[in-house]
Amino acid sequence: MCLGVLTVCLYINESNSLKFKRQVLRCLKDRIKANFNVSVSEIAEHALWQRSCLGIACIGKDKPYVNGVLSRVFDLMDTYSRAEVIDTKMELY
Repeated sequence: MCLGVLTVCLYINESNSLKFKRQVLRCLKDRIKANFNVSVSEIAEHALWQRSCLGIACIGKDKPYVNGVLSRVFDLMDTYSRAEVIDTKMELY
């Protein structure tokens, strides 16, 4: 059994309010959850309008599987046009 955690910090350039930021994040989180069997949550930068940090967790049978799932999640986030990835970190346990 393997646990993988992907932490991704995002910059939302066009955000001018917390309401807009929440809308962008909700859309992104829904897209991730629809395509992958992972858990997604905002873990930092709650009060900032243009920044957010998301945590994505995945559990699987072995490290290559979990690494592959989290890599595909990152690829989806990297191509998302409304938010720019500014930092990322992946840990496998």
